[in-house]
Amino acid sequence: MTSTDARREIRDEAHRLVEASRRLFEAGVMSHSGHANLSVRLDAERFMLTPGFVRGLRPEDLATVSLDGQVLEGELQSVSMEIIAMHSAVYRARPRVGSVIHTHSPSATAFAVAHRPLPCRTEPMLRFGQAEDVPVVPWGPRGSDVSVRGVVDALTHSPTTAAVLLANHGLLVFGPDPADTAHLVVAIEESAEAELAAAAIGGAVDFPEGALETVRASIARVAS
Repeated sequence: MTSTDARREIRDEAHRLVEASRRLFEAGVMSHSGHANLSVRLDAERFMLTPGFVRGLRPEDLATVSLDGQVLEGELQSVSMEIIAMHSAVYRARPRVGSVIHTHSPSATAFAVAHRPLPCRTEPMLRFGQAEDVPVVPWGPRGSDVSVRGVVDALTHSPTTAAVLLANHGLLVFGPDPADTAHLVVAIEESAEAELAAAAIGGAVDFPEGALETVRASIARVAS
């Protein structure tokens, strides 16, 4: 790959990250403050990361960082430096992950604050890659070794999960690219809202046995 091709690829990834951020705001799944951090993998050793607040995000706001925590291009405030290790941990644990998104989506965060796994009881969660409960990572100060070890442990114990709840903090979601990861953030937040609403009318009900296979067959039939 020539240097021109490499610059073009980085520019394209930056625009994909900005677009994912915009879609999250349009979907109404962001916290009042607009705090979040999004990243996209560039290669085996680098990823692109947003600043701590992403409302009105622009490509030039992004920084390129290494998995070992070095800022290679751009600038990050100290509030963002703390979360490099969290994103790096996911990329190291899941080589096929291409994007990581952390939000304080209100309903999902309610489950995180309650230390309650979020059940998979809505079809969008099945369709967008979270066909199991979203596990809770024990609390630790943001970016600390305790917090990062908790994320890694959760990924080890739940090897097919595409999301975790950070206790007393928020939501962490990962997927193949920024668009798909943002879709799953929205699906999880909608599911959390539905769970909370269903509690007022008797409680949510699990899918029937074999629901995932049925959904996958339906998707394959349309795609064929």
